[in-house]
Amino acid sequence: MESQMILQAFGISDIMTSRIGLGLAALGRPGYINLGHGKDLERNYSEGAMERRTHELLSAAYSAGIRYFDAAQSYGKAELFLSNWLTNQHPEQTTVGSKWGYYYTANWKVEADKHEIKDHTLPRLKQQWPESRQRLNPYLKIYQIHSATFESGVLENNEVLEALEKIKAEGYTIGLSLSGVQQADVFAKALSIVVNEERLFGAVQVTYNLLEKSAEKQMKKAHDAGVGVIVKEALANGRLTSRNPKASYLPPLQRMALYHEVGEDALALAFLLAKPFVDIILSGATTVEQLQSNLESQEVDFSPKELYALEKLEIPKEDYWQDRGQLPWN
Repeated sequence: MESQMILQAFGISDIMTSRIGLGLAALGRPGYINLGHGKDLERNYSEGAMERRTHELLSAAYSAGIRYFDAAQSYGKAELFLSNWLTNQHPEQTTVGSKWGYYYTANWKVEADKHEIKDHTLPRLKQQWPESRQRLNPYLKIYQIHSATFESGVLENNEVLEALEKIKAEGYTIGLSLSGVQQADVFAKALSIVVNEERLFGAVQVTYNLLEKSAEKQMKKAHDAGVGVIVKEALANGRLTSRNPKASYLPPLQRMALYHEVGEDALALAFLLAKPFVDIILSGATTVEQLQSNLESQEVDFSPKELYALEKLEIPKEDYWQDRGQLPWN
Protein backbone atom coordinates (compact mmCIF):
# COMPACT_ATOMS: atom_id res chain seq x y z
CA MET A 1 0.00 0.00 0.00
CA GLU A 2 2.78 2.38 -0.92
CA SER A 3 1.73 5.86 -2.06
CA GLN A 4 2.53 9.46 -1.41
CA MET A 5 -0.02 12.05 -0.36
CA ILE A 6 0.68 15.71 -0.93
CA LEU A 7 1.11 17.46 2.41
CA GLN A 8 -0.74 20.73 2.91
CA ALA A 9 -0.94 23.43 5.54
CA PHE A 10 -3.36 22.89 8.43
CA GLY A 11 -5.23 26.17 8.73
CA ILE A 12 -2.82 29.06 9.24
CA SER A 13 -0.56 27.00 11.50
CA ASP A 14 2.90 25.80 10.49
CA ILE A 15 1.64 22.20 10.57
CA MET A 16 1.90 20.33 7.28
CA THR A 17 -0.16 17.17 7.06
CA SER A 18 -2.02 14.75 4.81
CA ARG A 19 -5.63 15.24 3.76
CA ILE A 20 -6.56 11.83 5.18
CA GLY A 21 -5.75 10.87 8.78
CA LEU A 22 -6.20 7.75 10.89
CA GLY A 23 -8.37 7.88 14.00
CA LEU A 24 -7.77 5.41 16.83
CA ALA A 25 -11.19 5.45 18.52
CA ALA A 26 -11.93 1.89 17.37
CA LEU A 27 -8.39 0.57 17.87
CA GLY A 28 -7.45 1.49 21.42
CA ARG A 29 -10.23 -0.34 23.30
CA PRO A 30 -12.23 -3.56 22.92
CA GLY A 31 -15.65 -1.91 22.69
CA TYR A 32 -16.84 0.78 20.28
CA ILE A 33 -20.07 1.75 18.51
CA ASN A 34 -18.96 1.14 14.90
CA LEU A 35 -21.19 -1.43 13.22
CA GLY A 36 -19.40 -4.78 13.16
CA HIS A 37 -16.55 -3.63 15.41
CA GLY A 38 -16.37 -6.89 17.36
CA LYS A 39 -16.21 -8.92 14.16
CA ASP A 40 -13.43 -6.68 12.84
CA LEU A 41 -11.41 -7.43 15.97
CA GLU A 42 -12.11 -11.16 15.50
CA ARG A 43 -13.26 -11.13 19.14
CA ASN A 44 -9.59 -11.06 20.14
CA TYR A 45 -9.53 -8.41 22.83
CA SER A 46 -6.22 -9.12 24.52
CA GLU A 47 -4.10 -6.02 25.01
CA GLY A 48 -1.21 -7.54 23.08
CA ALA A 49 -3.39 -8.46 20.10
CA MET A 50 -4.99 -5.04 19.98
CA GLU A 51 -1.65 -3.25 20.17
CA ARG A 52 -0.30 -5.39 17.32
CA ARG A 53 -3.40 -4.58 15.27
CA THR A 54 -3.01 -0.87 16.00
CA HIS A 55 0.65 -0.92 14.99
CA GLU A 56 -0.23 -2.78 11.79
CA LEU A 57 -2.78 -0.11 10.89
CA LEU A 58 -0.42 2.73 11.78
CA SER A 59 2.36 1.27 9.64
CA ALA A 60 0.02 0.64 6.71
CA ALA A 61 -1.34 4.17 6.98
CA TYR A 62 2.13 5.69 7.12
CA SER A 63 3.23 3.65 4.09
CA ALA A 64 0.19 4.99 2.24
CA GLY A 65 1.21 8.57 2.95
CA ILE A 66 -1.01 9.32 5.96
CA ARG A 67 0.73 11.74 8.27
CA TYR A 68 -1.99 12.62 10.80
CA PHE A 69 -2.99 10.34 13.70
CA ASP A 70 -5.82 11.09 16.11
CA ALA A 71 -6.10 9.80 19.67
CA ALA A 72 -7.76 10.67 22.99
CA GLN A 73 -7.39 9.81 26.64
CA SER A 74 -10.77 8.04 26.60
CA TYR A 75 -9.84 5.69 23.73
CA GLY A 76 -8.60 3.03 26.14
CA LYS A 77 -4.89 2.53 25.49
CA ALA A 78 -4.81 4.40 22.16
CA GLU A 79 -2.26 6.96 23.31
CA LEU A 80 -0.01 4.25 24.72
CA PHE A 81 -0.24 2.11 21.57
CA LEU A 82 0.49 5.14 19.43
CA SER A 83 3.36 6.23 21.66
CA ASN A 84 5.03 2.82 21.42
CA TRP A 85 4.71 2.84 17.62
CA LEU A 86 6.14 6.36 17.36
CA THR A 87 9.07 5.40 19.59
CA ASN A 88 9.86 2.32 17.48
CA GLN A 89 9.30 3.80 14.02
CA HIS A 90 10.44 7.44 14.35
CA PRO A 91 8.13 8.51 11.49
CA GLU A 92 8.98 11.72 9.65
CA GLN A 93 6.61 14.61 8.93
CA THR A 94 4.05 13.17 11.34
CA THR A 95 1.45 15.10 13.32
CA VAL A 96 -0.54 13.75 16.26
CA GLY A 97 -3.69 15.24 17.72
CA SER A 98 -5.14 14.15 21.05
CA LYS A 99 -7.90 15.22 23.39
CA TRP A 100 -8.69 15.73 27.06
CA GLY A 101 -11.94 15.88 28.98
CA TYR A 102 -13.11 12.26 28.96
CA TYR A 103 -11.63 9.33 30.84
CA TYR A 104 -11.95 5.64 30.04
CA THR A 105 -14.01 3.55 32.49
CA ALA A 106 -14.84 0.24 30.73
CA ASN A 107 -11.96 -1.67 32.37
CA TRP A 108 -11.07 -3.35 29.05
CA LYS A 109 -14.56 -4.82 28.67
CA VAL A 110 -16.90 -4.68 25.68
CA GLU A 111 -19.95 -4.37 27.89
CA ALA A 112 -19.84 -1.77 30.64
CA ASP A 113 -22.22 0.55 32.47
CA LYS A 114 -20.11 3.49 31.27
CA HIS A 115 -17.36 3.34 28.67
CA GLU A 116 -16.17 6.89 29.21
CA ILE A 117 -17.07 9.78 31.49
CA LYS A 118 -16.89 13.45 30.57
CA ASP A 119 -15.02 15.78 32.92
CA HIS A 120 -14.22 19.22 31.53
CA THR A 121 -12.77 20.59 34.74
CA LEU A 122 -9.42 22.27 35.33
CA PRO A 123 -8.13 19.40 37.53
CA ARG A 124 -8.84 16.93 34.72
CA LEU A 125 -6.98 19.11 32.21
CA LYS A 126 -4.03 19.44 34.60
CA GLN A 127 -3.94 15.65 34.97
CA GLN A 128 -4.39 14.64 31.33
CA TRP A 129 -2.29 17.25 29.54
CA PRO A 130 1.08 16.21 31.07
CA GLU A 131 0.24 12.54 30.43
CA SER A 132 -0.53 13.12 26.75
CA ARG A 133 2.49 15.39 26.30
CA GLN A 134 4.85 12.83 27.85
CA ARG A 135 3.51 9.98 25.70
CA LEU A 136 3.23 11.76 22.37
CA ASN A 137 5.85 14.51 22.13
CA PRO A 138 7.45 15.65 19.87
CA TYR A 139 4.68 14.54 17.49
CA LEU A 140 1.80 15.99 19.50
CA LYS A 141 0.88 19.31 17.89
CA ILE A 142 -2.91 19.60 18.22
CA TYR A 143 -4.61 19.34 21.62
CA GLN A 144 -8.40 19.42 21.80
CA ILE A 145 -11.28 19.59 24.22
CA HIS A 146 -13.06 16.28 23.75
CA SER A 147 -16.70 16.79 22.73
CA ALA A 148 -17.26 20.31 23.98
CA THR A 149 -20.90 21.06 24.82
CA PHE A 150 -22.87 23.88 26.39
CA GLU A 151 -23.90 21.54 29.21
CA SER A 152 -20.34 20.94 30.40
CA GLY A 153 -19.71 24.68 30.68
CA VAL A 154 -16.16 24.30 29.36
CA LEU A 155 -16.42 27.23 26.95
CA GLU A 156 -17.34 29.54 29.83
CA ASN A 157 -14.77 28.22 32.31
CA ASN A 158 -12.17 30.99 32.33
CA GLU A 159 -9.68 28.94 34.35
CA VAL A 160 -9.74 26.17 31.73
CA LEU A 161 -9.56 28.63 28.83
CA GLU A 162 -6.58 30.40 30.38
CA ALA A 163 -4.84 27.07 30.98
CA LEU A 164 -5.40 26.14 27.34
CA GLU A 165 -3.97 29.50 26.29
CA LYS A 166 -0.80 28.69 28.23
CA ILE A 167 -0.51 25.40 26.33
CA LYS A 168 -1.02 27.32 23.11
CA ALA A 169 1.77 29.70 24.10
CA GLU A 170 4.12 26.68 24.24
CA GLY A 171 3.54 26.19 20.50
CA TYR A 172 0.60 23.80 20.38
CA THR A 173 -2.58 24.30 18.36
CA ILE A 174 -5.63 24.27 20.62
CA GLY A 175 -8.83 22.75 19.28
CA LEU A 176 -12.10 21.12 20.25
CA SER A 177 -14.18 18.22 18.99
CA LEU A 178 -17.95 18.45 18.60
CA SER A 179 -20.90 16.09 18.78
CA GLY A 180 -24.66 16.25 19.09
CA VAL A 181 -27.61 18.20 17.74
CA GLN A 182 -26.13 21.49 18.97
CA GLN A 183 -22.65 21.01 17.51
CA ALA A 184 -23.08 23.90 15.05
CA ASP A 185 -24.08 26.30 17.83
CA VAL A 186 -21.21 25.18 20.07
CA PHE A 187 -18.91 25.64 17.08
CA ALA A 188 -20.09 29.22 16.59
CA LYS A 189 -19.53 29.97 20.28
CA ALA A 190 -16.02 28.52 20.20
CA LEU A 191 -15.00 30.63 17.21
CA SER A 192 -15.88 33.77 19.16
CA ILE A 193 -13.65 32.99 22.16
CA VAL A 194 -10.67 35.30 22.53
CA VAL A 195 -8.00 34.96 25.24
CA ASN A 196 -5.24 37.55 25.59
CA GLU A 197 -6.57 39.32 22.49
CA GLU A 198 -6.17 36.24 20.25
CA ARG A 199 -8.64 33.62 19.07
CA LEU A 200 -8.05 30.56 21.24
CA PHE A 201 -9.04 27.76 18.92
CA GLY A 202 -6.99 26.98 15.83
CA ALA A 203 -8.52 23.55 15.15
CA VAL A 204 -11.94 21.96 15.23
CA GLN A 205 -13.02 18.33 14.82
CA VAL A 206 -16.58 18.02 13.55
CA THR A 207 -19.01 15.19 12.87
CA TYR A 208 -19.71 15.72 9.18
CA ASN A 209 -20.77 13.22 6.53
CA LEU A 210 -23.34 12.55 3.82
CA LEU A 211 -26.10 12.32 6.42
CA GLU A 212 -25.09 15.05 8.90
CA LYS A 213 -24.14 18.45 7.49
CA SER A 214 -25.59 20.76 10.14
CA ALA A 215 -22.22 22.39 10.91
CA GLU A 216 -21.23 23.08 7.30
CA LYS A 217 -21.79 26.83 7.50
CA GLN A 218 -19.52 27.11 10.55
CA MET A 219 -16.93 24.84 8.93
CA LYS A 220 -16.67 27.17 5.93
CA LYS A 221 -16.43 30.18 8.21
CA ALA A 222 -13.72 28.55 10.32
CA HIS A 223 -11.70 27.53 7.27
CA ASP A 224 -11.89 31.06 5.87
CA ALA A 225 -10.62 32.35 9.23
CA GLY A 226 -7.61 30.03 9.13
CA VAL A 227 -8.91 27.40 11.57
CA GLY A 228 -7.93 23.83 10.65
CA VAL A 229 -11.03 21.66 10.09
CA ILE A 230 -10.95 17.92 10.85
CA VAL A 231 -13.85 15.61 9.99
CA LYS A 232 -14.71 12.64 12.19
CA GLU A 233 -17.32 9.90 11.76
CA ALA A 234 -17.08 10.27 7.99
CA LEU A 235 -18.91 6.94 7.57
CA ALA A 236 -21.42 7.60 10.36
CA ASN A 237 -20.03 4.73 12.44
CA GLY A 238 -20.66 2.29 9.60
CA ARG A 239 -24.18 3.43 8.78
CA LEU A 240 -22.97 4.60 5.36
CA THR A 241 -21.82 1.10 4.40
CA SER A 242 -23.48 -2.20 3.51
CA ARG A 243 -23.32 -3.09 7.20
CA ASN A 244 -26.49 -1.01 7.50
CA PRO A 245 -28.62 -2.88 4.90
CA LYS A 246 -32.03 -1.49 5.86
CA ALA A 247 -31.11 2.17 5.41
CA SER A 248 -33.22 3.88 2.74
CA TYR A 249 -30.33 6.15 1.74
CA LEU A 250 -27.97 3.27 0.86
CA PRO A 251 -29.27 2.11 -2.58
CA PRO A 252 -28.32 5.31 -4.47
CA LEU A 253 -24.94 5.31 -2.74
CA GLN A 254 -24.39 1.68 -3.67
CA ARG A 255 -25.33 2.25 -7.30
CA MET A 256 -22.89 5.15 -7.58
CA ALA A 257 -20.15 3.16 -5.84
CA LEU A 258 -20.68 0.30 -8.30
CA TYR A 259 -20.33 2.71 -11.21
CA HIS A 260 -17.04 4.08 -9.82
CA GLU A 261 -15.85 0.56 -8.92
CA VAL A 262 -15.22 1.43 -5.26
CA GLY A 263 -16.93 0.65 -1.98
CA GLU A 264 -19.60 2.83 -0.39
CA ASP A 265 -16.99 3.88 2.15
CA ALA A 266 -14.64 5.25 -0.51
CA LEU A 267 -17.50 7.11 -2.17
CA ALA A 268 -18.55 8.72 1.13
CA LEU A 269 -14.97 9.79 1.84
CA ALA A 270 -14.52 11.08 -1.71
CA PHE A 271 -17.51 13.36 -1.16
CA LEU A 272 -15.66 14.92 1.77
CA LEU A 273 -12.41 15.20 -0.19
CA ALA A 274 -14.35 17.34 -2.66
CA LYS A 275 -15.01 19.91 0.08
CA PRO A 276 -12.29 22.60 0.00
CA PHE A 277 -13.07 23.72 3.56
CA VAL A 278 -12.11 20.31 5.02
CA ASP A 279 -8.42 19.97 5.95
CA ILE A 280 -8.30 16.40 7.32
CA ILE A 281 -10.74 13.49 7.03
CA LEU A 282 -10.28 10.74 9.58
CA SER A 283 -10.44 7.12 8.53
CA GLY A 284 -11.81 5.00 11.35
CA ALA A 285 -10.53 1.76 9.81
CA THR A 286 -10.05 -1.25 12.08
CA THR A 287 -8.44 -3.51 9.46
CA VAL A 288 -5.86 -2.94 6.75
CA GLU A 289 -8.46 -3.98 4.18
CA GLN A 290 -10.82 -1.26 5.37
CA LEU A 291 -8.02 1.28 5.19
CA GLN A 292 -7.17 0.23 1.64
CA SER A 293 -10.82 0.61 0.66
CA ASN A 294 -11.03 4.03 2.33
CA LEU A 295 -7.97 5.23 0.42
CA GLU A 296 -9.60 4.42 -2.92
CA SER A 297 -11.58 7.59 -2.28
CA GLN A 298 -8.64 9.51 -3.72
CA GLU A 299 -9.33 8.06 -7.17
CA VAL A 300 -13.00 9.09 -7.38
CA ASP A 301 -13.92 12.03 -9.62
CA PHE A 302 -17.55 13.10 -9.31
CA SER A 303 -19.70 14.77 -11.92
CA PRO A 304 -21.75 17.82 -10.82
CA LYS A 305 -24.88 15.66 -11.12
CA GLU A 306 -23.42 13.04 -8.79
CA LEU A 307 -22.41 15.62 -6.21
CA TYR A 308 -25.92 17.06 -6.28
CA ALA A 309 -27.40 13.61 -5.73
CA LEU A 310 -25.09 12.94 -2.80
CA GLU A 311 -25.98 16.27 -1.19
CA LYS A 312 -29.60 15.10 -1.12
CA LEU A 313 -28.85 12.15 1.15
CA GLU A 314 -28.77 14.38 4.25
CA ILE A 315 -31.28 13.53 6.97
CA PRO A 316 -32.61 15.72 9.81
CA LYS A 317 -29.89 16.19 12.42
CA GLU A 318 -32.28 15.12 15.19
CA ASP A 319 -32.80 11.78 13.45
CA TYR A 320 -29.08 11.35 12.88
CA TRP A 321 -28.14 11.84 16.52
CA GLN A 322 -31.05 9.78 17.81
CA ASP A 323 -29.95 6.87 15.61
CA ARG A 324 -26.34 7.29 16.70
CA GLY A 325 -27.35 7.23 20.35
CA GLN A 326 -28.93 3.81 19.84
CA LEU A 327 -25.85 2.16 18.33
CA PRO A 328 -24.67 -0.71 20.57
CA TRP A 329 -21.15 -0.98 21.92
CA ASN A 330 -19.67 -4.13 20.41
